[in-house]
Amino acid sequence: MQPGFLIENKYGNSIIAGIDEAGRGPLAGPVVAACVILNRDDFPQETDDSKKLSKTKRYKVFLELQQKAKFGIGIVDEKTIDKINILEATKLAMLHAYLDLQKKYGIFAQVILVDGNFLPFEKRDEITEILPVVKGDQKSLSIAAASIIAKETRDEIMKKFSKKYPQFGFEKHAGYPTKFHIAKIREHGISEIHRKSFEPIKSMLCARAC
Repeated sequence: MQPGFLIENKYGNSIIAGIDEAGRGPLAGPVVAACVILNRDDFPQETDDSKKLSKTKRYKVFLELQQKAKFGIGIVDEKTIDKINILEATKLAMLHAYLDLQKKYGIFAQVILVDGNFLPFEKRDEITEILPVVKGDQKSLSIAAASIIAKETRDEIMKKFSKKYPQFGFEKHAGYPTKFHIAKIREHGISEIHRKSFEPIKSMLCARAC
């Protein structure tokens, strides 16, 4: 399935923003959301679901989106994730991304397309509709663009963390639960940016406490 503007076009000339996140599944680091308004007449033609693009192509599209799109970023750290749970942290990151877009450009999106099956925040006066779209990054170019910006932004954050915590190799797996990452946790213990409410870290901490 190739994303397009089929959903966006249903809303005519309304200002439409797509929202997506990166980082719900990792064992470490923040969850990052992006809120993006595309120019439907001038956007990177290779824009697609971030998971379908190679690292090289995704970064190329990301650089183009920085020039051609308007976007906001929302970041919620691992401590907040542990406190309020990953779903609520994702919603909070999406709200922050939407507000960041407003602050940077003074633009009020009328329609919000959200990847997923939930509403990230309550509808505001300027918003006509918030539409959850399951597998939205595969259907909507606005959401696909958000998925790329969120992914690349989060990867850069994790690369910076890899310099502070080189023993975990965050630059390789971005905090996801790979065999390598889990092995390093067992070898070195957890860092300040690991999510203590996530398995297997939660059980490992419990076993040590007991």
